[in-house]
Amino acid sequence: MPILRVLLILLLCSALPALDANAREVPQPASHVQADGPYVFRDGKRLQAQWICDDRVVSRKVKARRAITRAIAPECGYPHALRIAPLATPAAAALPAVSRIVAVSDIHGQYDLLRRLLRANGVIDGDDNWALGQDTLVIAGDVFDRGPQVTEAFWLLYSLQQQAAQAGGAVHFVLGNHETMVLYDDLRYVNPKYLRSAQLLGRSYPQLYGADSVIGQWLRTRPVLLRIGDTLFLHGGISPDALQLALDPAATNAAYQASLGRPKADVKADPATAPLYDGKTSPIWYRGYFNGQLDTTGVQTVLDQLGLKRIVVGHTSMPHVSSFHGDRIIAIDSSIKDGENGELLFIEDGTLSRGLLDGSRVPLEIGRTETEN
Repeated sequence: MPILRVLLILLLCSALPALDANAREVPQPASHVQADGPYVFRDGKRLQAQWICDDRVVSRKVKARRAITRAIAPECGYPHALRIAPLATPAAAALPAVSRIVAVSDIHGQYDLLRRLLRANGVIDGDDNWALGQDTLVIAGDVFDRGPQVTEAFWLLYSLQQQAAQAGGAVHFVLGNHETMVLYDDLRYVNPKYLRSAQLLGRSYPQLYGADSVIGQWLRTRPVLLRIGDTLFLHGGISPDALQLALDPAATNAAYQASLGRPKADVKADPATAPLYDGKTSPIWYRGYFNGQLDTTGVQTVLDQLGLKRIVVGHTSMPHVSSFHGDRIIAIDSSIKDGENGELLFIEDGTLSRGLLDGSRVPLEIGRTETEN
């Protein structure tokens, strides 16, 4: 065999591990689903609720009214009765300051861990009901993918939003990149359990969150940018290259909401939506606060142009809720996705702290950017 051919084969073989590491295929469906659901769809004046219980579909129809429906009793999966609200309306992009905000992000299907964390810090009670009174909870995206209890996590947040509103408080869900990915059929990170559920229910996984589903319609009205007082909450961050998107957050949120569920290739090719989905600079993907792209002076410039004191983001995983650039950027992705630990951010009359899994409160971790390490 000629020496050049041998060298070429060796070179290709040495490159294969790197190629495999960067490529991720859609997983194969699980062979069995023990418990999942409900998936609730609007069907005229009725709601159809469906569960997967021991790999078997259970269906039930419920009359829908203008007011919140009577409770849908659990079968399996989410353990609590559900009350389905009327069709959601688009959420506001800017709200006045409040005295206390609790924030968390990147749940990624870790419902049990989320529930432990919220209980320990007094956000919910022992029966998983809202316990924060007139205060505010913000979730900065990424409930979908990776973990095995995505459905339960969505229903908990959906229910808490109703309960908080009745108590004079608020729950705000801000879309992350994994919400957009699932809805445009990028399923590389979906837990195999859910691909089996989709098979059994006769829909694709994105169709389980279609515009005719309760959670799918709710997601299509959630913001990407949410300003509360002098703090901006979003999943990834604001790049200087995408500053215009944050200067008109209502228009940006409307553009995201209108694009949800469109094919991935379409939104990336369309000049009107491509900036929303740019993998490096868009609000759902940006990581420049942590990797050295933007220094503290650059961060302050962004804050000044937007009239903000701080920006709170998820997306970039940290071991702890951490402060960067002198409390100008707060990173709240505390690696809940690993299923082992998680933390909450507390903003109380401008004072910042983090709530731990044992319920204790401690100062924020001081983060270091890649250029400082």
